[in-house]
Amino acid sequence: MRTNPHILEIHTRAWLKRLEVRHGQKFTLDNIPEQFFETVQNMGFDAVWLMGVWKQSPKACEIARSSQDLQNQIRAIKPDFSPQDIIASPYAIYAYEVDDTLGGEAALQVFRGKLKERGISLLLDFVGNHMALDCPAVEKDPDLFINTGTAEPAHHKDWFFKTKDGRFIAHGRDPYFAPWTDTAQLNYFNPKTREFMLNNLRRVAQLCDGVRCDMAMLSLNKVHRDIWWEFIGSTLPKEEFWSKALNAIREEYPEFTFIAEVYWGLEWEVQELGFDYTYDKILYDRLRFSSPQDIRGHLGAEHLYQMRSMRFTSNHDEEESLKAFGREKSLAASAIIATLPGARLFQFFQLLGRPARMPIQYIQDWFEKDNAVFSYYEKLLKIASAPAFHGGQWNLCDVRPDGDSSCGSILSWQWKQMNTGKFIIINYSDAPAKCRIPLKGVSGSTVTEEFSDAKIMITDEARAQGLLLELKPYESKIFTFQI
Repeated sequence: MRTNPHILEIHTRAWLKRLEVRHGQKFTLDNIPEQFFETVQNMGFDAVWLMGVWKQSPKACEIARSSQDLQNQIRAIKPDFSPQDIIASPYAIYAYEVDDTLGGEAALQVFRGKLKERGISLLLDFVGNHMALDCPAVEKDPDLFINTGTAEPAHHKDWFFKTKDGRFIAHGRDPYFAPWTDTAQLNYFNPKTREFMLNNLRRVAQLCDGVRCDMAMLSLNKVHRDIWWEFIGSTLPKEEFWSKALNAIREEYPEFTFIAEVYWGLEWEVQELGFDYTYDKILYDRLRFSSPQDIRGHLGAEHLYQMRSMRFTSNHDEEESLKAFGREKSLAASAIIATLPGARLFQFFQLLGRPARMPIQYIQDWFEKDNAVFSYYEKLLKIASAPAFHGGQWNLCDVRPDGDSSCGSILSWQWKQMNTGKFIIINYSDAPAKCRIPLKGVSGSTVTEEFSDAKIMITDEARAQGLLLELKPYESKIFTFQI
């Protein structure tokens, strides 16, 4: 993949269902319309992350369909939904085998081949923390999982479930939330578990070009101990699982890409284990809730950290960006992430203008495409596919106030590559703003604004005082100039 890649996340089963509704026929991964691949290529994506291709858990599906909370979430958006359109969570993995309903492994390889023809990588899921509670390993080798044998746990009984042979096995969990009752918690203090999961990762690596690792920080030695110390003790393994796993996979696939979903300020620690990119949830939260000054403060972090961060304004866990941010703010936020260093993640339904997020267990997620939103993303991603955004040098920039006007709501940065420069200016507020852009180092008599394709003459005043700009609320401008 290019430096600072564009990654497209697709909820596989919901996307195939949408194609079925649109075209009136069923689709698997080996008969996807060619128009899809052309669109992905034309929009400048470097990778497609197919979320949720692995074999489904029957028990997790049963749990999902019986969940009143899940039904209420769906009903709030689609009152007439059918429970049959609820599936198991894609993160309660029964086996790392491509589900037959998607066409199996052969169909996935057809899909991968069509991406490869266009220079696009395929990313898949790897869930390190847990498996489905009914996966074959639970019965075959229960010691791969945190368990108390046939003795009922003395504490936290609600964290556990009882197997057919009377063993008590823990559900997977994030310590800040209730257990995921459709999962079984792996025990990373057991060397056999590490080998079991490394073999699963080897299997996955044969089928794709990279993985997005779900909740990767939960498998760190200290985190794992702090959550489960009552059941596994406190003696830490000598090596982190991820260090060994990433090295092992890269011995065979040197270009393999690893992306970590990680929170709690552990991003840098996980990057140092060898991950190519880690989630930048801090930036997401600041874009959504904080001031431009707070956003700018985050972007002042160490450059290598920036390069290894994955930016997003939407993914399958977060509320849809149009609803979370509001229409204009969401588009401005997307202009920010599309022009920063690091990986840039976009969700397929985000590009289509989905008005609200459905739970990932519901796949009949039909909505009308918002053509204006899609056109905006087409334009933005085409602009951000220019070589300067992928191989150039990035710097935060300052703008100048014009007279007594304030420019505190304006974010700006610059990319330079050889003789080309890109200057990004975004008014990240709900009020108009005015500023002047310094033109030091700009040659030629014009600059081009990419969204409007307008050529702007550089006057003597502009060279002396800076180019005067007036920006509407949440307006973005991207200028190209010669150095």
